[in-house]
Amino acid sequence: MRTVIPVENGDALAAARGFLRQLLEAGVVEALLVPMETPSGTITPALVTDPDLLAAANPFAPVMGLNAARVVGHVSVREPRGKIGAVLRSCELRALVELVKLRQASLDDLVTIGVDCLGTYDVPVYVELHGQGQVDMAAYLATAQSGDLSPVEGYAFRDACEMCEKPQVENADIALELFGADLGAGIPITLSDELAEQLGFAPQEGDGRRAEVVEKVVAARTQVRDERFGDIRQRLDEEGIEGVFAACVRCHNCMTVCPICYCKTCLFKSPVFDHEPAQYMNWARRKGATRLPADTMLFHLTRLNHMVLSCIGCGMCTSACPTNLPVGRVFRAIGQQVQAVFEYVPGRDVEEPLPLVTFREDEWMEVGEE
Repeated sequence: MRTVIPVENGDALAAARGFLRQLLEAGVVEALLVPMETPSGTITPALVTDPDLLAAANPFAPVMGLNAARVVGHVSVREPRGKIGAVLRSCELRALVELVKLRQASLDDLVTIGVDCLGTYDVPVYVELHGQGQVDMAAYLATAQSGDLSPVEGYAFRDACEMCEKPQVENADIALELFGADLGAGIPITLSDELAEQLGFAPQEGDGRRAEVVEKVVAARTQVRDERFGDIRQRLDEEGIEGVFAACVRCHNCMTVCPICYCKTCLFKSPVFDHEPAQYMNWARRKGATRLPADTMLFHLTRLNHMVLSCIGCGMCTSACPTNLPVGRVFRAIGQQVQAVFEYVPGRDVEEPLPLVTFREDEWMEVGEE
């Protein structure tokens, strides 16, 4: 069912908070995983059971410090648990789909509440904007109606957001559809008839501009994506992956924040790469010099091999890199090519099997015949 959350005095954020409170009070969920404002001005996910505390919830906050699909896995994958609602952006929903396929999260007793993404800042940028009083939520949300999404002058959205061609929410139990809407008047949502009846909503159509605005935003971001993919592929051709990642300090930040990297026992966190001093000396004598820290290329190539088919382009790896390496661009550019080979779109459908764990008897027959 399509309906609209009513907005009073043009305050869409207050209306969204009221809707989340309603989900708790009506017993639709027992707890909500939702981005919460902190006294310092940062935003962090929290699992909330007290409706009064939702006064600090901000599902629209233009900042992304982690992909919340990671923490959905923590609260959903094991029994016992109650019924949980998770407020997620489009890239977080897609990551959750991949984690479910990898058995690192569960949709059982989980209500997904998807929110269209208008673009997010890295945490330091958002904190600076907040400290300067430049986080104007009303102005930010107003851009949803026309699709003319833009950051505060002098600042930039995260690299991944600027080239995200899937900003609209899809396949959520409840979808807050911001694109094309006058959010000062109401927030369009879609949800099941059963949920709508439980919450007391009647069918109500929006103004019908969503598809037009989504198409406009996707076209603009796809153009940026293609330009940046072209640039990074040229760099990879000219410098090789070892040149692009030459400044890597093997801090493992990209692996830690990646929602798809899930191995409980990681080779790169084991003693395997704690080489003896004599080994480093042997390499240096044989080659004349040896790069330190060692094994950085093996680290990135192993990660690419493990998860590039499921890379949903959230860009957390780029945001977390202390040396500003274009990790996300490399993974997305390579991922686009690998995913095309298997005709696989990560996060598209929870029933769509992962290519590398699916045996097809006739796969690669054309290649073999050639």
